[in-house]
Amino acid sequence: MIILDYRDTRPLYEQIVDKFQTLILKGVLEPNSRMPSVRSLAVELSINPNTIQRAYSELERMGFLYTVKGRGNFVAYDESLRKVRREEILAKLDALAQEAREFGVSREEATQRLAAAYAAGEEERHD
Repeated sequence: MIILDYRDTRPLYEQIVDKFQTLILKGVLEPNSRMPSVRSLAVELSINPNTIQRAYSELERMGFLYTVKGRGNFVAYDESLRKVRREEILAKLDALAQEAREFGVSREEATQRLAAAYAAGEEERHD
């Protein structure tokens, strides 16, 4: 379901949070579907169950999951989560544009690079 990158400098729980956010926002994990248990996911990923629990707690705090006592964790999705994530992405683009300007990257170069990245993503979807 998810693959961790041990070369990534972010903590493992943050990687897990990001992966599940993406799966939920893309609709791979459907609303109200049951998440893997903490123990089973920890075994599958060969990591400490506390790391999974921390990720699940963060996802619940952010509104991506809800817990049913004695039953487990479930996907809690509504359209506002997608809007929040979209705004986060746009804020990152704003910050990157500012940094690019500071380092002399022209608008044309930035636009060409973004267009190329979009085109590459569209090609991957059709393969």
